[in-house]
Amino acid sequence: MVRSLRGLLGVVAITWLLAVPPAMAQTSSGLDAILARGTLRVGLTGDYKPFSFRDPQSGTFSGLDVDLAQSLAAAMGVKLEIVPTAWSTLLADLTSGKYDIGMGGITINLTRAKTAFFSSPVMRAGKTPIARCADRDRFQTLAQIDRPEVTVITNPGGTNESFDRANLHAAKILVFPDNATIFDQLVQGHADLMITDGVETRLQQKLHPELCAIHPDQPFNVSELGYMLPRDLPLKLFVDEWLRELDETGEHARMNAKWLG
Repeated sequence: MVRSLRGLLGVVAITWLLAVPPAMAQTSSGLDAILARGTLRVGLTGDYKPFSFRDPQSGTFSGLDVDLAQSLAAAMGVKLEIVPTAWSTLLADLTSGKYDIGMGGITINLTRAKTAFFSSPVMRAGKTPIARCADRDRFQTLAQIDRPEVTVITNPGGTNESFDRANLHAAKILVFPDNATIFDQLVQGHADLMITDGVETRLQQKLHPELCAIHPDQPFNVSELGYMLPRDLPLKLFVDEWLRELDETGEHARMNAKWLG
C-alpha cells in the first residue's frame, strides 16, 4: 500500500493543477511542506480513549489514531511527530500551523468546517449517556436528565460541552478540565452522568465496571468522526485515498478490532 500511495503523490499533484485556477496552482500545498520537512505533525489531545491517550508518567501516546497516524506517515514516506493539543484550542492550533492534521476522535461539525477541511468520515458516532450502573434506568432520555437535581459532567471546549449546553437547561453542567480522569469523577459520585460519543461509553464501561453505557446503539443524535485538515486540497485528496486503501486492504478493520474489540 505504501508504494501505491507514494505513486499517488504525483496523481494528487496533477489533480491539483487541473482542479484550481492557474494562479492558485503556483502556490505550494501543505502536502508539499510535509514532504519537504520530512515530518508529518499530527495533533492529538491524548485524553480520549480509544483514539489517543497520553501516559501521564512517560508522556507517550497510544491508541487507535496513534497507529493510524503512523500508517499515514509511512504512506507519505516521512517521520511522525505527535503534537499535543486540547479540545478548546484544537481549531486554533490547526489554523496557526501548529500541526498538519488533527486526529483523535474529532466530530465533523459546521463550526469546524467553516475553517477547516475534513477527511472522509472514519466512524459514525452520536451522543449518549454513561452513568453508574445503579442509575442506568434514571437517565434514558434527555427529559429524565434535564432536571435541577441532576449533575452532568463534561470536558471543556468540545462537542460534548456544546451538546449539553444546547440540550440541557435545568440540569447542572459541571465542566471538568481533565478528560483523562473524568470518568473517575462519575465513579466517585461527583456527578450523575456524562454524555459523550457511544464509542467512548462502550470502552469506559469496560475500564470502569461501576459504569454502564446507556443505549450506545441509539444515541440522542447522529454524527461522524473525521480527521481535521487545513483548507489544502492536495493534502485532503491524499488522506482520503489513504483511508480508501486502508478500507480496501482490511487494515482499517484490523486496527479497529485491536482497539475497539
